[in-house]
Amino acid sequence: MAEKTWTLTDVENDVFVEELILGPDDVEGDASGYRVAKRTLRGGLRDGVDVVEVDNGTLRVVVVPTRGMGVWRASLGDLTLGWESPVAGPVHPAFVHLDEPSGLGWLDGFDELLCRCGLESNGAPEFNPNGTLRYGLHGKIANTPARKVEVTIDGDAGRIAVRGVVDETRLFGNKLRMVSTIMTTVGRPGLTVIDEIINFSAELSELELLYHINFGPPLLDPGSKLFAPLVKIAPRDDVAADNVAQWDTYGPETPDSREAVFFFDMAAEADGGTQVLLHNAAASKGVSLKYNKSQLPCFTQWKNRQAKVDGYVTGLEPGINFPNIKSFETQQGRVAILAPGESRTFQIDIDAHADADAVAMAKQTVATLCEGITPEVLEQPDPDWSA
Repeated sequence: MAEKTWTLTDVENDVFVEELILGPDDVEGDASGYRVAKRTLRGGLRDGVDVVEVDNGTLRVVVVPTRGMGVWRASLGDLTLGWESPVAGPVHPAFVHLDEPSGLGWLDGFDELLCRCGLESNGAPEFNPNGTLRYGLHGKIANTPARKVEVTIDGDAGRIAVRGVVDETRLFGNKLRMVSTIMTTVGRPGLTVIDEIINFSAELSELELLYHINFGPPLLDPGSKLFAPLVKIAPRDDVAADNVAQWDTYGPETPDSREAVFFFDMAAEADGGTQVLLHNAAASKGVSLKYNKSQLPCFTQWKNRQAKVDGYVTGLEPGINFPNIKSFETQQGRVAILAPGESRTFQIDIDAHADADAVAMAKQTVATLCEGITPEVLEQPDPDWSA
């Protein structure tokens, strides 16, 4: 088999590759037209951030091992997947103060197409009775650098994979390891993320995990639509309740508006597979997320309706729980407990649609999942879903 692996970072063995460029000449096989480049960014808040850029000849993806193996941007021709955050990233975790007393320090580094929320906690900030911070917004994993990073290229299959190992651990606390593989194949307009979460402690560990997948213009514009195979939808709070009739439609940039968040229960195939589609107002460009509901049973839609300069963006967020405070999610039985040595695997596929025909095909797939279902649309928050 024409497959080769390069180690870019290995903390245990003191290996670090500053720069590397790989292509078909470095691997046997018939696949061609691809390029992988590793470099370290310099200057400003990016200083010291490692990125691995994968170009499969159709799609270009930027993986950020320094930020918990997040995906910063992807692009398919002139279609950009991601958003324009007021935070000019990717930001090195050294500049993100997760222990800020407000609990909102996580937002200082939020700039990615895909970042993970977790692993010990993933919801809103939660405070101790004396007012000190117990859990900060969205957890730590997105600001934890990978301790081992490899690139594997299969020149026969045209498969390119970036694999990273990220540990979220502390003495007298959880000891969780994420082994993340982000892969694509030559010519594919999409990528696959496979994460294995392992409890390497001799004791039980708690797990919360949510995939914060974010899109702004050009996919997001007034009239953009979200197609989702709903079984049930509920607004998170009173702000979302005022927008529940328009949950599937995005309005214009609206300065001074508050975010609207909705919680979903999705329909799925017998094996758990499900899919959502976001497309622009013209239905000429879009993106699909595919995942397995048995792995990620909860889904959150986030609408940030502010002006573009302030972060006009939507988040499509499969998770094992809803992003409420952890104590509430524990009461509702949505915090996972991993036994010593136990692991769980999660997979998400993100595929871009560059034209109206591709959008229409994806829409039909979602419509098939909806057949025979009359969704339950709640006008007020569900007390089992919202803290």
